[in-house]
Amino acid sequence: MYILIYIFFIILIFASYFIKKNLTKSELYTTSIFAVLYGFITDEVLDLHLNLYGYFKHGFQWQGFFSCLMYFIPVNILFLNYFPIRESFWVKLRYIIIWSIFSTIFEWLILQTDYLYYNGWKLWYSACLYPLIFFILYTNLKVFRKWNKS
Repeated sequence: MYILIYIFFIILIFASYFIKKNLTKSELYTTSIFAVLYGFITDEVLDLHLNLYGYFKHGFQWQGFFSCLMYFIPVNILFLNYFPIRESFWVKLRYIIIWSIFSTIFEWLILQTDYLYYNGWKLWYSACLYPLIFFILYTNLKVFRKWNKS
C-alpha cells in the first residue's frame, strides 16, 4: 500500500518541478526550507515528544523523515505558486480552504494504511489546523518578500 503513497509523492514532486513558476528561486528556496522546518518542528513536538501520532511506529523513522521531505516541499511550492495574492480576502480564504480539504482527505487516506497512525490525535484536529498552517505558509512568503525589498 505504501507504493501508492510514494507514487503520489512522486507526482507531487514532478508537478512542483515542471509547473510554470510564479515565484522566484529565492522564494521557492526560502519558503520550502521554512515549510520543512515548520513541519519537522511540529512533528518533533506532536509525534516524538507528545506521541499523539506518528509514522509507521513510535520513534524516529528514516522512512518518515524522507516522506516528510517528499511531501512538505512540493505542497509548499504548489500551494504558494498558485496562491491568489492579488485577489480578495474571500478568494484567498477559499483557496486555503480547498488546500485544507485536500490535505485532510490525503491524511485520511494514509490513515487507512499503517503508514500514519494516531495515538490520541484526531483527524478533525488536523482539519481545523490546516487553514492555519496554510495561512502561516502564505504569511511567511509575504514576510520574505517584504524583507527582500528592504
